[in-house]
Amino acid sequence: MTADPETRLRADARRNRDQILAAARAIFAAQGAEVPMEEIARSAGVGVGTLYRRFPDRDALIRAVAVDNFDRVLRDAKAARDQEASDWEALIRLLHQSMELQLSIQLAMVSPRALAILKSDPAIKALRDELLLVMDTFVRGAQAEGRLRTDVATGDVAILFATLLRQMPGKGEEVARMATRRCIGIMIDGLRAVGTHQPLPGRALTGADLDP
Repeated sequence: MTADPETRLRADARRNRDQILAAARAIFAAQGAEVPMEEIARSAGVGVGTLYRRFPDRDALIRAVAVDNFDRVLRDAKAARDQEASDWEALIRLLHQSMELQLSIQLAMVSPRALAILKSDPAIKALRDELLLVMDTFVRGAQAEGRLRTDVATGDVAILFATLLRQMPGKGEEVARMATRRCIGIMIDGLRAVGTHQPLPGRALTGADLDP
């Protein structure tokens, strides 16, 4: 017995939407939120008309990607909180899940257009703020454990990843992933409380400092 036409149409629409979101998520992470819509449609394997039926403009697509991505990262962060033995280990686990975190940070802080969209949407802002609160719990907890240096705060960690977690232009995917893993390792070593560190200039950046 085959599905009725309406059910098949709903399934096709859902599949097209998922493909578009997946393509946009990967392209936004690698190149930012200003990539031509035609390139996103081509990567998703759908026509431009199909893309615009699902998402009438770029802002709608950015909003949908942001909601989907922040929700993914927030679930990952809560799983790390519940499953890891310490806040330091939870923070390290979240930071290693870098692809989704990279895009969330980039959408929240790097792209002016995306930031404006995120700040104007209450649902997205709530997800972003909740993620920063969970990260703040990890940062403060890891400092209380004596494992994270005390002269940093959540904003410092987020901005480090916004700076480091970008694909290397002109390099293959394997090299880019290796470089990312090495940068993460170097950054995590720099965040450790153990060892000798030079004092950082200025003051620790908090989540509130990320708002314009």
